[in-house]
Amino acid sequence: MISTLTVRQAVSDDIAHILRIYNQGIEDRIATLETDAKDMGYMESWFQDHQGRYPVLVAERDDQILGWASLNPYSHRCAYNGVADLSIYIGRESRGQGVGSTLLQALENEATEKDFYKIVLFTFPFNQQGQGLYRKMGYREVGVFEKQGIIDNEYIDVMIMEKLLDKHD
Repeated sequence: MISTLTVRQAVSDDIAHILRIYNQGIEDRIATLETDAKDMGYMESWFQDHQGRYPVLVAERDDQILGWASLNPYSHRCAYNGVADLSIYIGRESRGQGVGSTLLQALENEATEKDFYKIVLFTFPFNQQGQGLYRKMGYREVGVFEKQGIIDNEYIDVMIMEKLLDKHD
């Protein structure tokens, strides 16, 4: 019997698990322009910045954290107050098992409750698994920043995607 996947607000006891999954994303070079592994100090500071309007959610099954997602400020200009950026990371062993879509749906619900009308994200054009998730969830491609960053001495393009949230259509 497969146990139920649940999504909940992250708590400080989850930081080590969030860090482990984030560092996998950095190592795998498929989800972030970051190239150096992060430590607990970095993640604790990041977590403190994600309270209130910018939550962190975790997906868990059998008391194991399988992935996490967060809303992030898109811009500090008040004109963009209703726009959030998202981050989503799934542990290697749990990718392709529906964890991402469950987390993303919960994050969109949180965004709507917190009066965001739009979510934007930045992904690599070669991250087909991530794009599949975003497209399935109704995100559309806006464009590509060419040579937006450098990983391992190679220029990397970054694709921008967006979704208008239902409450505000």
